[in-house]
Amino acid sequence: MKLLHFADVHLDAQFGWADHAVASRRREAIRQALVRILDIGLERQVDAILCAGDLFEYERITPDTVAFLRAQFARLNTTPVYISPGNHDHCSADSIYRQVTWPANVHIFVTDRLEPVTLEKGITLWGAAHLVPANTGDFLDGFRVDRQGVNLALFHGSERSQWTMLGEGKQPHAPFEAAELERAGIDQAMLGHYHKPLDAPRYTYPGNPEALTFGESGQRGAVLFTVGRDGVLNREHLAVGGGAGLHSINVDLTGCESSAECVDRAAKALEGLRGCARVHLTGEVMPAVSLQARQIVEAAPQLDAVLVEADGIRIAYDFDQIAAEHSVRGQFVADVRADETLEPNERLLILTAGLRALDGRADLEVC
Repeated sequence: MKLLHFADVHLDAQFGWADHAVASRRREAIRQALVRILDIGLERQVDAILCAGDLFEYERITPDTVAFLRAQFARLNTTPVYISPGNHDHCSADSIYRQVTWPANVHIFVTDRLEPVTLEKGITLWGAAHLVPANTGDFLDGFRVDRQGVNLALFHGSERSQWTMLGEGKQPHAPFEAAELERAGIDQAMLGHYHKPLDAPRYTYPGNPEALTFGESGQRGAVLFTVGRDGVLNREHLAVGGGAGLHSINVDLTGCESSAECVDRAAKALEGLRGCARVHLTGEVMPAVSLQARQIVEAAPQLDAVLVEADGIRIAYDFDQIAAEHSVRGQFVADVRADETLEPNERLLILTAGLRALDGRADLEVC
């Protein structure tokens, strides 16, 4: 039996950092990732497609997206689609999961306890749903399969041992421990919630199919399972993203003597990338450097958006030389250095900010 597993699509995600046009393009990229997943299901002639939650954003989903989902699932004809709602697409009373008439091939798990569906003789899928956006408990607590054969699970949850590595910025929804799967008689759990792909002996996270936050890397998308009646299971990770990602780039500007040199370093780091990038500038630049964020943005016209973070830049002022000047700048540096109440970092910030103000600087905040 062949099963295609995906999760954490997040249709209609907000992308609050982006302008309207960029956010629209990112949402369309997410839609196209889902289209490619379903295309793979048809091409590989899978026996079922499994979604482990967070298919969409509950509070933001539009009627247009609902129509899109219905049409996409309908084109699968008789290929079954099984959905276990997560915390972002929870199956509350007014959820579209309950309010919309879905194609006959779509099965949505609508209770917060694991319930069985027979995929074929000897292979059972157990699924459950989040009914609320938070505080859903462990689906495996007190659970035990009641039948022989291969028992699979589909749900949205947080395996506790992976929390420190994969749970950054996320709440531990439906937390469980891997050992519970064996005790419950589950041979393999197809899971959602963690956005980084992960394979373990008894569970799999496919990762979100299209980048949702800056810095997400590695192959992610969908997992094709081949399940034998003897319990032997093989899995193949399949990338489905369009390549226009959300890149997080660090650019060290240490030693740069002009804005042109800074821009050149940034442009080389961004070369060949598509989508959007967050550029974190670091290092010590010479005092003559006058750099504007727009210069970095304009250096990568192939990208939809470039966000520039300049808080890691420092100006390499020669404070000894400036203190020896017979000028307002020299007196300022001498006075600040003589103030013994200041901590070293505080003194450095005051000196840099003050000298920038005295120089009338209005470029990036390199301090």
